[in-house]
Amino acid sequence: MMRSGPIFIFLLVLAVVMSGCVRRAAHFPETPAPGPALTETDARPDDFLDDLDSASLLLAVDRSLAYYNGKGRDQVFALAGRPVTAGRLKRTLEAFRDIVRSDADSETKKRRIAEDFLLLGAAGQTGTGDVVFTGYYEPLLEGSRTRSEKYRYPLYRPPSDLVMEKGPAGEIRIGRRENGRLVPYYTRREIDIAGALDGRGLELIWVSDAVELQSLHTQGSGKIRLEDGTLVTVGYAQNNGRPFRSVTLNLLDRNKIGKSDSSYRSFKVWLKSKSEEEIFEILSHNERYIFFRFLEQDPVGSLGQPVTPGRTIATDPAFFPPGALAFIRLSKPILDGDYNVTARVEFSRFVLNQDKGSAIKGPGRVDLFCGFGPAAQATAGSLKEKGELYFLLLREEAGG
Repeated sequence: MMRSGPIFIFLLVLAVVMSGCVRRAAHFPETPAPGPALTETDARPDDFLDDLDSASLLLAVDRSLAYYNGKGRDQVFALAGRPVTAGRLKRTLEAFRDIVRSDADSETKKRRIAEDFLLLGAAGQTGTGDVVFTGYYEPLLEGSRTRSEKYRYPLYRPPSDLVMEKGPAGEIRIGRRENGRLVPYYTRREIDIAGALDGRGLELIWVSDAVELQSLHTQGSGKIRLEDGTLVTVGYAQNNGRPFRSVTLNLLDRNKIGKSDSSYRSFKVWLKSKSEEEIFEILSHNERYIFFRFLEQDPVGSLGQPVTPGRTIATDPAFFPPGALAFIRLSKPILDGDYNVTARVEFSRFVLNQDKGSAIKGPGRVDLFCGFGPAAQATAGSLKEKGELYFLLLREEAGG
């Protein structure tokens, strides 16, 4: 869900876009690590413990295979200094799927994975494998198809005057035409405070909470419960082309909030204590604005495929191949009945690289899609962990 935007986070310093989901943008250094983003490392059977069910894993694998059978089929990627075709990544997934589906016991499966696949470790931020994990989720909002005093905050569909074109260096530029020239599109301030889009019939739906609407902009997709109880899903359609700027970091730098208020959950509580005018003024620091569309299926990531809770990660496609099979190791929260974090435990699992986000930059950042609902929100909001990231590649002699 790219996501603005892909599967499992939130934020601690919010926001961003993806091509299906949006991401919250935590503020982390983006300096690329020295040397290659991936290096070959030894794999042992005991390494491949997975804390989730195989059904979700097979579903995520099938979604990446659909990508390699479709728009991703002709791509070539650089992995650990070698060119790797989408065909080889597809064969990697097919061979892995065969192992997962087999009747072999878990120890045999882990041994076969260790024997048949190369393990490529991510360099991380500094080249020592220090990968920072965050999480994103799908929020739930209360809404209506018509405006009222309760439901007065709109989600907008992409405006007709929003233009995308290639720049002189091949980059995509987003803006609007003014006297024949492409100029920047309206900022968040111009849209939310000055009403630049008022009266144009662009409202997709109306929601009741401005802060939760900001969460939807951050996550890139979510569900809205209508007055009759119907649930509709909305997702990222486009952004205004303006740069993302961290609202939380701005407030920290200006000593307007303390570190205790900078976590995702605490920041929402702090923000909800402000007046409507104050909320929009605070949020206007981030010029980026997200436009939405209705989704007929689960939220989609940057591959154009649905994201899978617990199995989809978002990374920087400049460093890691979209759709590829990966393995992660870090810690996760244990929640009580009120979704408070009571402890953290180490875990590992297989994941698929199916999303991206403009806040997820460099070889040392991963965003994990945590799913939908309060547990997903609490999990995503508490993730800011250092961990390990590996990609798997079928050995040539194993059929690659």
